[in-house]
Amino acid sequence: MPLNPAPALTWPPELLLHAQGVRVAFFDVDGVLTDGGLYLSAEGETLKRFHALDGHGIKLLRQTGITPAVISGRDSAVLRERLTALGVTEWRLGTEAKLPAAEAILAALGLGWAEAAAIGDDWPDLPLLARAAFACAPPNAHAEARARAHHVTQAAGGHGAAREFCDLLLTASGHYHRLLAAQLGAPPEGPPPAAP
Repeated sequence: MPLNPAPALTWPPELLLHAQGVRVAFFDVDGVLTDGGLYLSAEGETLKRFHALDGHGIKLLRQTGITPAVISGRDSAVLRERLTALGVTEWRLGTEAKLPAAEAILAALGLGWAEAAAIGDDWPDLPLLARAAFACAPPNAHAEARARAHHVTQAAGGHGAAREFCDLLLTASGHYHRLLAAQLGAPPEGPPPAAP
């Protein structure tokens, strides 16, 4: 079977227009990077389940110069360990005041809302969804979050919604096809380089 580097994913052009120029992507945790369930151990420790697809999407964003930033109302050692493993350096944890946290990250990166995307699922995320150039919500999000999203993912939170968000941003930025071809080991597009 010959290599086929053509992407299987397609997006409506108007959706890609909203997502062009994004340089920072804000992620909520509970309900986006997780399914929103809180698992409590007998010792009272909160356990979280993350999806590997989402983690790889975040790594791909980093490779293309789009900064993943995580803002969550909760803080835990498990979450910090996961973000560190993914190479995420921009995070604000344990804060319900997500707007000032996001604006601090934007200021540190020298960016504005016109270069920001956000994915969230509940009321604390609404200020980011309302201001970001591109807003996304999983289908299990609260109705107010879904109403403010340019795109509601097919995948649920904690089950690939964040990866869908990442794939859309990668496509809009023009990097998705190149990354896919490289993963397949497909030859580069265009004519071969001239012999020396």
